[in-house]
Amino acid sequence: TGAVKITPAHDPNDFEVGLRHNLEVIKVFDEQGKMFDLIKSYEGMDRLEARKYIVEDLEKEGVLLKTENYTHNVGKCYRCHQTIEPYVSKQWFVKMKPLAEPANEAVRQGKVKFIPERFDKIYFSWMDNVKDWCISRQLWWGHRIPAYYCDDCNEIMVSEEEVNTCTKCHSKNVHQDEDTLDTWFSSALWTFATMGWPENTKTLQKFHPTSVLVTGYDIIFFWVARMIFSSVENAKEVPFNDVLIHGLVRDSQGRKMSKSLGNGVDPLEVIEKYGADSFRFALVYGTSAGNDTRYSEDKIELGRNFANKLWNASRFVLMNFGEDEIDNKATNYTLEDKWILSKLNTTIKEVTECMDKYDFGVALSKIVEFTRDEFCDWYIEICKSRLYDMTNPTRKVALKVLNDVLVDSLKLLHPFMPFITEEIYLKLFINDESIMISEFPKYKKENNFEKEEKEIELIKEIIKGIRNIRSNMNVPPSKKTSIIFVTNNSSIIENGKGFIEKLASASSISVQKDKNNIPSNAISLAVEGIEIFIPFDELIEIDKEIERLEKEALTYTNEINRANKMLSNPGFVGKAPQEKIDAEKEKITKYTELLEKTNERLEKLKSM
Repeated sequence: TGAVKITPAHDPNDFEVGLRHNLEVIKVFDEQGKMFDLIKSYEGMDRLEARKYIVEDLEKEGVLLKTENYTHNVGKCYRCHQTIEPYVSKQWFVKMKPLAEPANEAVRQGKVKFIPERFDKIYFSWMDNVKDWCISRQLWWGHRIPAYYCDDCNEIMVSEEEVNTCTKCHSKNVHQDEDTLDTWFSSALWTFATMGWPENTKTLQKFHPTSVLVTGYDIIFFWVARMIFSSVENAKEVPFNDVLIHGLVRDSQGRKMSKSLGNGVDPLEVIEKYGADSFRFALVYGTSAGNDTRYSEDKIELGRNFANKLWNASRFVLMNFGEDEIDNKATNYTLEDKWILSKLNTTIKEVTECMDKYDFGVALSKIVEFTRDEFCDWYIEICKSRLYDMTNPTRKVALKVLNDVLVDSLKLLHPFMPFITEEIYLKLFINDESIMISEFPKYKKENNFEKEEKEIELIKEIIKGIRNIRSNMNVPPSKKTSIIFVTNNSSIIENGKGFIEKLASASSISVQKDKNNIPSNAISLAVEGIEIFIPFDELIEIDKEIERLEKEALTYTNEINRANKMLSNPGFVGKAPQEKIDAEKEKITKYTELLEKTNERLEKLKSM
């Protein structure tokens, strides 16, 4: 395009917009890529066509030394993939240094905070080395550049009002610049321009500055910085107080989702398949501020499964409600009631702290752990016997606790899964028209039952230990066994006797201070100083278990022999794909390990 000499000149407007002009250029081709008349023989040719003739003419003149292939980076349009040609043209610029300095001070003084804090380095990296900003774009859509040109005297006028007469020669032959403002220029005005500015409207007074801006780290300079300096310059205050930076959602291979790669996800299709709540769940669960996350359909399925569990648990609770069965004044809580209220109270405190720190991924994890693991899997199971016994004096108390805990759990979950929480909430005993306008749960010191919480947690560990033993020995849930506890603190076992009998499939429970009269073949475990013994012959019938294990061992042996036979066959090894050969080798390793474990168990059983 030839040599270029640029002499900057700025219009003395408030926003310091200036036109860079006085360009001394030699233009080789026009905006359509057609050659100018610099050399008459090439005039009107497409630039690509002209290049071939130029090489031929250089060869004819004898001044071409050589031609060679050369690999280098060539800019391509991301839409049409055509080569981008450098082209000198007149553009409008904003002088940035006077705007950047007060915007930098606003962040350094803490008026605007980045979360996580490390992202202010990206902000300062741009703003401390900022260049003048080219704001004019050759697009059909956008805010039009407020510049006007006199066709008679070439006067350039910048004005907030439409110009119809030249301010210099008073000619009526005036036209407006056809360029539009950079999209980010318009977006930078959003925080105040949408609220009636420059008028000091009530909306502007109420909502400006706003509290939080949520955005990605890839547009910190393009949008965040420009909003800050635009607001400081025009509205004389920062646009927001906190900037919460989230990561990018990448595909399963870690690539940024883009139209060119075709690896994006249509959210409407995902919502149609899994629901909006499951989709929202997946975008937050397991994430942390500022870090990228990979899109995973497994996480969406996890959200859907959690929603199904919450829905089924809520249906169970609602099925047990009758009219006017909630005793809102009841305080005669049982051990398990105090435990779940205390766990909920702790969850409320932790979730609130996480939300205040914008740690939404951890907040959602804590809500899920409490709702799914503590409320659904434990409390509902523990209090079923009270619900089914219509004469139980604590039945209405259990219903009150179920309702209250479910109400607060839904409120905690509502910001993440708004639709299912609203649907369930309106069916409970509440005084609100909608969960959206209800008060967010608050930590209550009086609901901190530390002693009772520790007792139930110990009982849970005992039940989980017994369940693991039964599971490892393939004992069916229907088979009940006696359980012997050796401990000096019998009150804990007595308090949890009903839970242990029901949830650990105990036929009887006994507590003693020593190990006298304990069967020699009893299976044992210890939980926080409490020794637990289960008579082995009550867990399984030894003869039948030996028979079952011998059949199992024979199956593993046959599988090993079959795989070895295939791998020793030259025809199979020579023709089969490598994947099939590897699969057979893996089977040998797998079944050999299973056979060894089965034989070990057989030896132990036969020695009894």
